[in-house]
Amino acid sequence: MTKADIVSKISEKLGMEKGDVQATVESFMEEVKSSLENGDNVYLRGFGSFIIKTRAEKTGRNISKNTTIKIPAHNIPAFKPAKVFVEGVKSNVQVK
Repeated sequence: MTKADIVSKISEKLGMEKGDVQATVESFMEEVKSSLENGDNVYLRGFGSFIIKTRAEKTGRNISKNTTIKIPAHNIPAFKPAKVFVEGVKSNVQVK
């Protein structure tokens, strides 16, 4: 499902203009992004949490030059689904 699909479904369900729904969805995504960039986690009860995870420093390999490199510690954004969300997916989606 793409952002356009989400906008279409919400527009159909609520009877709103697609342009208004798209602006709302994009504004929501921008707020989540800027919150994470500012170091704040975003918690959506019943859906999940957008959190910042810290990756430790590690040693990697550049296989083309056959050398080792240090990968510094860094933060990455992550999504942790709510328990209700996980249970719904487990019970409704068949294993492929």
